[in-house]
Amino acid sequence: MPVDSLGDTFSEATGASVEAFQRSRGLAITGVVDQVTWNRLLEAGWRLGDRLLYLVTPYLRGDDVAELQVRLSQLGFDPGRVDGVFGPLLDRALSEFQRNCGLETNGTLTQRTLNELRRFSPLSSRTLVSDARDEAGFGRTQPGPIVVWGPSPLASTLASSLPLGDFDEARSGWSVEQLASHANSVNAIGVISLSQQPDWEGIHLHYWSSYRSYSRRGEQLASSVANAVSRDDVAQRIEVTGMALPILRETQMTTLHLEHGVLTPFEAQQLTRAISQAIRDFFHS
Repeated sequence: MPVDSLGDTFSEATGASVEAFQRSRGLAITGVVDQVTWNRLLEAGWRLGDRLLYLVTPYLRGDDVAELQVRLSQLGFDPGRVDGVFGPLLDRALSEFQRNCGLETNGTLTQRTLNELRRFSPLSSRTLVSDARDEAGFGRTQPGPIVVWGPSPLASTLASSLPLGDFDEARSGWSVEQLASHANSVNAIGVISLSQQPDWEGIHLHYWSSYRSYSRRGEQLASSVANAVSRDDVAQRIEVTGMALPILRETQMTTLHLEHGVLTPFEAQQLTRAISQAIRDFFHS
């Protein structure tokens, strides 16, 4: 049932609808309309053609942007990951499409450009060029450190155990956007985000997944870490899930978000050792 049909009372049914939306968008399922959920609700209201789309700061975001990414990717133009964010890669792909169609090459989705895009869009589903690129392994050789970030007692020790581990306690108060900007500026090969949740049990590993795309490299890294932890006899329940949390959406490189409960010193030591070994093997094998 749509949320807007439930009246002006936040009832149990409204909460269930919020949870269903969060589940569909790869967000934490809380039933609470926090800022992240509210932003995604606003983004869900945009349909392709409702507005001009172009590169601007801050980047435009919405379901219309995601549909544009899918359509271009199906036609062989690489807009990057399908994440609903109009960034430089989408600007370049749209401009290239316009150039191929003999249109004004301005990187703006005008009505004329949209008409051409709809005319050429395939009637059946096709493999996205972004998925094909990810599967083939293009873009895996960028130099740079592995950025470690987040409110977890594991962060500092983990970073020190990684070749070129990049950690700074001063970044603990940074926003996701600031962290992503830093990772981009240093050409990070990967990002490891850590969070301690006092009321949680087990270990939750998340990689990017939303709209019609997911990070194969992120899934492989999450699975590698999960396997390493299980082999090391760390007494923790392990879950691996694709999600669209802000840290996974804002970082374009391979990113792993790890959430864990309160650990004993021994558990922390065992867990850090297993995670660091899996990360080293994954990025530096």
